[in-house]
Amino acid sequence: MLRRRNLFQERYDAFIKELRNEILSGSLLPGEFILPENTLSEKYQISRVSVRKVLAQLVEEGLIEKIAGKGNRVKLPEEEIPRQTLKLIWFSGSYETDIIRKIIDRYEKVHPYVRVELIILPSEDYVRHLTQMMEEGGGPDLFFVSDYHMREFLAYDKLDHLLPYDPEGIDAERDSYPVVFDMFREQGRLMAVPVHFSPVVICYNKEVLAEAGIQQVSASTIRSWDDLLAIAKQCTEEAVEHGMMERYGFCFSSSSNRWPAFIMQNGGRFMDDNGKSAFDDKRNAEALQFCVDLMYKHHVSPIYSHGSSFLAESLFRRGRMAMIMSTYYFMNEFRGMNLNWDLLPLPGQANKGTILLGGALGINKHGEKTKVAQSLIEFMIGPEAQTILKRNGCTIPVRREIAENDRLLDPSIHPQYYNAFTHVMPYAQSLQGLGLSQSQLDLLNEELHVLWANMETPESACERVSAMMDQLSPNARI
Repeated sequence: MLRRRNLFQERYDAFIKELRNEILSGSLLPGEFILPENTLSEKYQISRVSVRKVLAQLVEEGLIEKIAGKGNRVKLPEEEIPRQTLKLIWFSGSYETDIIRKIIDRYEKVHPYVRVELIILPSEDYVRHLTQMMEEGGGPDLFFVSDYHMREFLAYDKLDHLLPYDPEGIDAERDSYPVVFDMFREQGRLMAVPVHFSPVVICYNKEVLAEAGIQQVSASTIRSWDDLLAIAKQCTEEAVEHGMMERYGFCFSSSSNRWPAFIMQNGGRFMDDNGKSAFDDKRNAEALQFCVDLMYKHHVSPIYSHGSSFLAESLFRRGRMAMIMSTYYFMNEFRGMNLNWDLLPLPGQANKGTILLGGALGINKHGEKTKVAQSLIEFMIGPEAQTILKRNGCTIPVRREIAENDRLLDPSIHPQYYNAFTHVMPYAQSLQGLGLSQSQLDLLNEELHVLWANMETPESACERVSAMMDQLSPNARI
């Protein structure tokens, strides 16, 4: 008897949860009649008495109304609409937070029974805090996941908190860029749905280059590292007094979202086909030698032995850098500034590779409103929300038709060559796509400090770090 009662309760709870979520997610629209009572009884294998009890509860919640002689329909919106709260977590420091608020505003207008509560968590230990909230039962319904966060979920062995979801509203091959979706797949399942992305490119200051006698640059004039170095030398300017530098021509950063691009461009690799470290490849040493030489031999870049890329962008905004490696995310910082800038793809050497970053939305597998969460994701990747994202910032929307639509460009926000990303996407790879786990990246960042400080040769660094990488399991915990 106990099992029979439990089975009934499971069916009853599944019925009310699914019907409520269909209304909240917009699958059943205001004014639309729901299925007849006898049909619902057969579908959910509960009695008509129980069906009527559920319908009465939804009437009390203000979601449906009973129309005499016709049945039950989703209630038409009124001034005071009872809303269900959908909790969405984002991370502090995101350049898209204000834009996401605009998108949420539009979503709530289309889905009058849902209120989205945007919760901002600190960037530091974001995944730890997020998973702790979910494990304690107070977690969000859905949350932002970057490619970096995805690697952390894997490293912490917490991927089971995410509900795999492949949305109907977008096809990676037809409507987007498959490599962006690959960042968030694990064993063939899409664990989080991409919303936006950015490859690493070059930002350059047009006025600084003009002062150095360079009136125009393009992908055809900077085709190799030698071309990049020549222009960087031409733009580097020493101060008249005290041996200070007035301006550098290029800025190298030891951020893990920057320097691996040089490895890729030189045809190097991090892992071999058997999952073993290939970091001692001589092409890697050549690429790292170029990076070190930018700082210590050619003196066209300030000496940065740490992983912050923000210092490069900060100096670029002040007009103290001619060129920097950056992302479309950080370009949002340039809005409203008296800065005449534009973009270029990385020059390429043996290859045209570059690093790819991405942002996605994940669903709390244990949440009560998974279907409503899916409806917000579908809206986020739909044309309206993606257009809002494009119109209000430099971040690249995941939907191709929006990302590549020049009619949406605003000269006060977007650079002239915004579409530079279309030329590098065929060669772009995420760090995870290069076979690197977050634990391996952390090892690289920690151990290469000696190299960036010019206290070790690239050959020695590659051999030493390669041996250490082999001692790490690809999925080792952080």
